[in-house]
Amino acid sequence: MTDPAPRRPASPAADRRESGGESRSGAALAATAVAGARVPGALIPASGPVLRAAATLLLGVLLLSLMGALVKMLLTRFGASELSAWRNLLGLIPTFLILWSSSDWRARGRPMRLRRWKLALLRGGFVAVAQLCFYLSLARMEFATASTLVFAGPLFVTALSGLVLKAPIGPWRWGAVLAGFAGVTLILQPGADAFTVWSLLPLGAALGYASSSVCAPLIDQDAPTPLVSLYASSAALVGAFCLAMADGGFTAFETWEEVGLILSVGLCGGLGVFCLISAYRLASPPALAPFEYFGMIYALILGWLIFGESPLDKLFPGAPLIVAAGLTIAWRERRRRPKPA
Repeated sequence: MTDPAPRRPASPAADRRESGGESRSGAALAATAVAGARVPGALIPASGPVLRAAATLLLGVLLLSLMGALVKMLLTRFGASELSAWRNLLGLIPTFLILWSSSDWRARGRPMRLRRWKLALLRGGFVAVAQLCFYLSLARMEFATASTLVFAGPLFVTALSGLVLKAPIGPWRWGAVLAGFAGVTLILQPGADAFTVWSLLPLGAALGYASSSVCAPLIDQDAPTPLVSLYASSAALVGAFCLAMADGGFTAFETWEEVGLILSVGLCGGLGVFCLISAYRLASPPALAPFEYFGMIYALILGWLIFGESPLDKLFPGAPLIVAAGLTIAWRERRRRPKPA
């Protein structure tokens, strides 16, 4: 895997895709957030890298969608906080490998300390809470519905960037945020008999992932990306472990099948994050934004094949509004980027 290009100050909208992992498909937005990656987003005009990046991204989103489906299967035996802890523990393996293989990290003398390490750990804490919300939602909602609602993450990132980071957010993007939340409302249908407080959990996950992304521009911008990833992953692991212990501890494995499924969660999550980081090193986030939404399609297919779910009536027209809002935000972000010399 190639090393990142020279770092520039990350824009909030770009960084939410670069830092966002376990699901844009419900699994993809969260996974990159768990990794804590801040991948440079300089525009790359060549079609070859963009095509390779798109293919790599699609594979990563698929792997993370599979991870989400495996988590939903395991929730019949294990608690959400347990699965979050296992996911983060196994996720440290690719994080260490990426850090160890980084020439940028070696060139800087293999540093292990961040100046703003508390903020990096806080970011991991946001991820741990977001994971718990998403996993709990999978236990009580259709896979595709929960996954689609997590795509509200970019809407939260845009709003938080304007309110917290004081980033300039024009009328186009504020309009997209409003349209996206209108889509969320159409899916949730507040006031309907099917609506419960559990229906808000995916939005809690989206807000947690968005908060972790908004923290990213405030962390040491000269620090190697894999080192920031390590801090975020470690903090997410500690947070998930504490939540699991507070919820009664860990469930003993009864079969080798359960062990295999847990390992598969880690494998899919780790490889998925690796693919996403690799994709965003090849092409800019706005160029890849349309491909992120294949996660919704993956979630629909997996939900139908594995769980016999078909929530199409719940997702339309809300899901298209969320997609349109996210693409509009990406389009405006790309327009305001300075063109390369």
